[in-house]
Amino acid sequence: MTSVRRTRETGGGPPLPSRLRPPAHRVSPRAVAHWAIEYLLLWGLAFGLAWGVSVWLGGAGWAHLPGWLDSRLGWVPVLVGVAGALMTLVAPVWRYRVHRWEVSSDVVYTRTGWFSREWLLVPVSRIQTVDSRQGLIERALGLATIEVNTASHAGSSEVSGLPVAVATRLAEDLAHRAHALRDDAT
Repeated sequence: MTSVRRTRETGGGPPLPSRLRPPAHRVSPRAVAHWAIEYLLLWGLAFGLAWGVSVWLGGAGWAHLPGWLDSRLGWVPVLVGVAGALMTLVAPVWRYRVHRWEVSSDVVYTRTGWFSREWLLVPVSRIQTVDSRQGLIERALGLATIEVNTASHAGSSEVSGLPVAVATRLAEDLAHRAHALRDDAT
């Protein structure tokens, strides 16, 4: 088994052991801006599409649309815009409060999730690759993401919103430690 994954779903699921504490480190506070920009772009696109469809259907005069829907098409972009504004303002702050990470001598430990939380423990001895990446927004904000990959997809982990120097140092350290542990095992 490459990792230990324990989750508590909203409204049920297996209880977590009481000794499982939150990981020690938060991501960078700049991650809030990164996530907010991503949500703004995504919801802006959704708003634009909703507005375009609303204008197109409203101007087409389709006889196939029920009368109650035809008279309310203008509300679709408004609802999408309100939902997008709420998500853009609330979700990044919520993610920042929840997302944590920690690397100990033998495990990479992450916690993610909004409504349902996911705790993921990846043994360093099972790490196959450690990748670091930066998207355009991350580069502008001086952030990076590391991906810790194992042979099992379920055992892989990702930590986004790290300062570049921390991500680089962490990726190098994990790669060296995983390599050393594999060499000791053979």
